[in-house]
Amino acid sequence: MQAMNAVDVLRGQGRMTWIKAELGWVAAPEEIMSALSTDGFEECKRELTTSRRDSQPAGGLWQGLNPRTGAVASAIWVNRQLSRQAVVFITVDGELLQGDLSASEPNPYRDDGGEG
Repeated sequence: MQAMNAVDVLRGQGRMTWIKAELGWVAAPEEIMSALSTDGFEECKRELTTSRRDSQPAGGLWQGLNPRTGAVASAIWVNRQLSRQAVVFITVDGELLQGDLSASEPNPYRDDGGEG
């Protein structure tokens, strides 16, 4: 995965927090999109989803391409009620950008076997 300095700054400042149980970040989506842009990703796509009940944004998707490296970054977020922060899932070239999740910790979203 390529170096992402602006994203690392957000992490260092505590403006994006890894939530291990969600496998995502709690952050303001606008800050994530801005950091990815600063790190060389040019926006290709941005979509918002809305709730049927109140037509308020429920979440969204942002994709960017780094024309220098050919890498693709995606941020998908789900808004949290009464907060400008959301749960944000970030991938670069299909690899999830994670916090301090070690390989030895179980992934609750992965099936590790069982009957077929």
